[in-house]
Amino acid sequence: MAAMRLVNLSLVLRQLRVQSPMSRVEIADATGLHRTTVSNLMSELLERRLVREAGTEHAGAIGRPRRGVALHGAHIGALGLEVNVDYIAVHGTDLSGRALVERRFAFDAVGAGPDRTLRRLGTATTEAIEATRRAGAAPVGIAVAIPGLVDVGRGIVRLAPNLGWHDVPLADHLAAAIGSPEIRITVDNDANLSAFAEYLSGVAAGTPDLIYLTGEVGVGGGVVVGGMLHRGADGFAGEVGHLPVDPAGGLCGCGRRGCWETKVGLAELVRLAMPSQAYGLDGAAVPDPEERSAQIARGLGEGDPRMLRATAEVGRWLGLGGAIMANLFNPRVIVVGGYFSALAEWLLPHAQAELERLSVASTDGRCRFVASTFGFGAASRGAAMVVIKNLIDDPHKITTTP
Repeated sequence: MAAMRLVNLSLVLRQLRVQSPMSRVEIADATGLHRTTVSNLMSELLERRLVREAGTEHAGAIGRPRRGVALHGAHIGALGLEVNVDYIAVHGTDLSGRALVERRFAFDAVGAGPDRTLRRLGTATTEAIEATRRAGAAPVGIAVAIPGLVDVGRGIVRLAPNLGWHDVPLADHLAAAIGSPEIRITVDNDANLSAFAEYLSGVAAGTPDLIYLTGEVGVGGGVVVGGMLHRGADGFAGEVGHLPVDPAGGLCGCGRRGCWETKVGLAELVRLAMPSQAYGLDGAAVPDPEERSAQIARGLGEGDPRMLRATAEVGRWLGLGGAIMANLFNPRVIVVGGYFSALAEWLLPHAQAELERLSVASTDGRCRFVASTFGFGAASRGAAMVVIKNLIDDPHKITTTP
């Protein structure tokens, strides 16, 4: 009986996450639960402050007005963080998705190495916890996005080639740094978390078959099939940046040659468009990728011929890799984030043309590229959403008191 009640509580919360506010009658109709059951569940959810009354809605000219309810949980915090080659990002929300913390700062994670990076991540996390508490919410979960292969169950980064990390027990390190054993810590791949954010509330929200591509120094992919994130046998699906597309190509951070990210990653675009400022040059600063993108966008807007040629070249390679994925997974859309979205005006026409040239799908089933509206914040946003999803799936784990 208790297990069934937990399932029903979760079902109601999931429905309110999709559509809010709703009347109790509407919730019963949408979930298939009996109206009496919904009313009973609502009493507990209101008492636990997971939902709130949201005024009244009249059913028509005749009849009693229906009281609406909405997802609440303003006292419950969820933190999402991202570590990437050249920045750390933080996104904090309450249970309803209200933004509480939003921060991203430049950080050379490659030069710092795993130990210094984890210390800086610990400091950023502690600061975010304090900011969330000042906003009136107690963090009950943290998720960290990493560009690489992650053992999600154990919180271990198995391999992050562009960071130079191997078998880093990130969850344990972060738990020790924050000293709050009641806060659950999850670690996952950045593209998977970004795909989750896009599927729930992005530019292609609700599209059951989509692919998300990160546009950073490296490139990763999150694949949603039939409304479910596709992880593969060992949870490592989506490493599309290491598709071998040019056997004679440049050396990749993974140790192989000609990987797709050596053709379309931000590092390659910078090398082609601004060779004097390429990644890896002695003494070269590593600015925030948003600054890099803005700099290139200004040059493109001014008609810089080198930058236009570079963007066209990268766009064509982006379309080639997109066609491979379109032929494999038959997605409806390929959502591009990071610098891909920042430069979409110049990149996507070339990418779409190449995708259509190489895709075997008919015109009616044509896949298209679309630019994310989340910019460089998709992974940290998706990380916070995963924390919220875990809480909604098992609301009895929420022990925070008002």
